[in-house]
Amino acid sequence: MAQIKTSRFQSSHARVDQAPKDGRPEFAFIGRSNVGKSSLINMLTQRKELAHTSGKPGKTQLLNYYLINDSWYLTDLPGYGYAKQSKKTRSKWETRMENYFLKRQSLVSAFVLIDSNVPPQDIDLEFVNWLGEHGIPFVLAFTKTDRRKARDGEHVTAFQERLAEYWEELPPVFLTSANKEIGREEILEYMETALNTVNWAFYADTATS
Repeated sequence: MAQIKTSRFQSSHARVDQAPKDGRPEFAFIGRSNVGKSSLINMLTQRKELAHTSGKPGKTQLLNYYLINDSWYLTDLPGYGYAKQSKKTRSKWETRMENYFLKRQSLVSAFVLIDSNVPPQDIDLEFVNWLGEHGIPFVLAFTKTDRRKARDGEHVTAFQERLAEYWEELPPVFLTSANKEIGREEILEYMETALNTVNWAFYADTATS
């Protein structure tokens, strides 16, 4: 299992072209507003206030970079699907995220966070399918699995069944709970394996290109 020895906030950016250009690999966390991205990052790093959490959906509007072990990043991306956002704001988010996923060469894998307490949401399925259509590597992380509505796994199974309508092979799945630290070891093991297979020479080249 990968060990997180050091973690610190690095920087925030409104656009992907402003993001770090040092070529370090990164894992991006994305999902609907208030799905628990910041809480999961804090759980993984075991630092309660590394990523700022908020009870107000849609508050995260920037690309927030956290440097891990001085060698790779966890990236907290703006959430999507907040109903009170204007059409203009949603369109701006879509453009920014398309630019991020299509242009960010240092991305190792995206973690798409899904709330395990609610039935499958079309917006999540559409986003996952968009990643697949563009060949973006990603995994699914179901959050808040310690809550009563999620304990039977009904919504997780239903989401996978909906995905199976479009996918021949489903992406990797992690069950998580920031409160109970469920899924931490499994995610860190996945990250370690992914980092061990990273083409470091490629990332070094992108940092200087």
